[in-house]
Amino acid sequence: MFAWLGVALVVDAIDGPLARQFKVAELQPRWSGDTLDLVVDFTTYVFVPAYAIAASGLMPRWLGLAAGAVIAVTSALYFADRNMKTADNSFMGFPAVWNLIAFYLLLLRPSPWGGAATVALFAVLTFVPIKFVHPLRVVRLRPLTMMMLAAWAVLAAFALFRDALAPNIWITAALCIIALYFLAIGLLPARRIA
Repeated sequence: MFAWLGVALVVDAIDGPLARQFKVAELQPRWSGDTLDLVVDFTTYVFVPAYAIAASGLMPRWLGLAAGAVIAVTSALYFADRNMKTADNSFMGFPAVWNLIAFYLLLLRPSPWGGAATVALFAVLTFVPIKFVHPLRVVRLRPLTMMMLAAWAVLAAFALFRDALAPNIWITAALCIIALYFLAIGLLPARRIA
């Protein structure tokens, strides 16, 4: 599942530039690339991870189903928010990247209530007016952010393919530190780190 979600992430990064390069909107004016992008994003960032969390066995069935429902509803509201992006291309509120939350839940395997609390926390953060950095579009600290993203991709691939989400403590710690970096940089005032 995570391998296919990784492929979808790469496709998501290049589909827009390719569509603009080949003038798809002009050649196929009937079809909305923006709408299709939202449908695909909702499937890969929300629906599949919500199902994975619900079916993972990390929580009792009823709690997993409730977590999946919370993920789907809060994400649908987030995707409908016309103010989800800020002027600097950050996301306002948690950007419904539940594929990452599912990855970390399966990596860290918290208690059932810890997993449910994590889902509840990020569901609430969806509506809290704090910035979450888009790693490719935000200019501030882009070289460092891209370096962290590349390190995360290598470590995550190693954790998935070599150790089946049971890597050694150093890889797990590095993945958690990188996650903290991405959580923190959106919170820091721009004037301090620009």
